[in-house]
Amino acid sequence: MNKVIYNLIGLNYNANRREDSRIINIINGLLDLPVGSIIADIGAGTGNYSNAFADLEYNVKAVEPSEEMRNQAIPHKNVTWLDGTAESIPLPDNSVNGVMIVLALHHFSSLTKASEEIYRICPKGPVVLFTLDPRCGNEPWFKEYFPEIYRQDFESFPSIDTVADTLAMNNKWSWVMKPFPLPSDLSDKNLYSAWNEPERYFDPQFRQNTSGMAKADKKEVETGLEKLKNDLESGDWDKKYGYLREAKEFDAGFLFLKLGR
Repeated sequence: MNKVIYNLIGLNYNANRREDSRIINIINGLLDLPVGSIIADIGAGTGNYSNAFADLEYNVKAVEPSEEMRNQAIPHKNVTWLDGTAESIPLPDNSVNGVMIVLALHHFSSLTKASEEIYRICPKGPVVLFTLDPRCGNEPWFKEYFPEIYRQDFESFPSIDTVADTLAMNNKWSWVMKPFPLPSDLSDKNLYSAWNEPERYFDPQFRQNTSGMAKADKKEVETGLEKLKNDLESGDWDKKYGYLREAKEFDAGFLFLKLGR
């Protein structure tokens, strides 16, 4: 995990990246653990999901490398914060009952090392990830305006089969996948959450809180925004994509993955 990038993305992170109740409910159902269980939240960010699960009376170990992120966390009696990465989790062997990873997988520096660490702290699972595989979704209009950022996602996010095979530790675990089309009113405003509201990309805070935009070449962002501005003003965007404004969801390739024995 890159602390510099996390510190940049993390500035005023809670302005856009808030927990979404639908994501919480799905993760909770997939974990299927009794109240009081110990859960490791890897790449916990500012702790929105950590606190949500703490509210459900789980004991959460929030692992996060960015001091900027950790400093924005709201303290919770059931959450313990740890400075660490997926590749070096500061927890003892077999010390948690479950692991969750929410939109953090693309920041891992080594999926293999992360899988070894996850297996070490939770050898039976369950492990639940919420992530993106752009190969599994529909091509978004975003690609027309920010093609290089979209292309980078194919490098940042490995295929879900690769993720599952690696985390399954040579078939020690089984796995199941659950697609998650993005709803039109998602609270956790990730890069593709504005699929029905292109105007949101003009908000610099929104762009900063999404890793794809935060890491992108400034010139590409400016060029894409200028083209998008012109197409919105001329009506060309709405001619092509205006139907999305009334749609309830869009499948961009987001999904849940559960692994365990």
